[in-house]
Amino acid sequence: MKVCVTALGPKKDSEVDPRFGRCQYFVFLELQTREVEGVVNPNIESSGGAGIQSAQLVASKGVDIVLTGHVGPNAFKTLSAAGVTIFTGVKGTVQEAVETYEAGKLDRMVAPDSLSKSGMGQ
Repeated sequence: MKVCVTALGPKKDSEVDPRFGRCQYFVFLELQTREVEGVVNPNIESSGGAGIQSAQLVASKGVDIVLTGHVGPNAFKTLSAAGVTIFTGVKGTVQEAVETYEAGKLDRMVAPDSLSKSGMGQ
């Protein structure tokens, strides 16, 4: 199973970035092998559509789970259509977020929890 955590840096000890579409990095972690890949978000400075473009990038990596702070409605629809399960309200480091998920202490997101364009200018 592959997890994506939005982060302020590219490693497991990086802090979670509360934004999805305009997060600084996506940290991809394969749960079985613990292999980690940090990818700079190319959509952070996008003039529009950052949520959708970020969701498409994440889905293209074969992600099953997204752990983040907030997801807007467009990213939510795109991720959901790709079969990605989303957990929001995530805090701490990437490693702590994954451990919290594995312990079953996160609630699955069933609807967008932030307004469109809420990550702009932050």
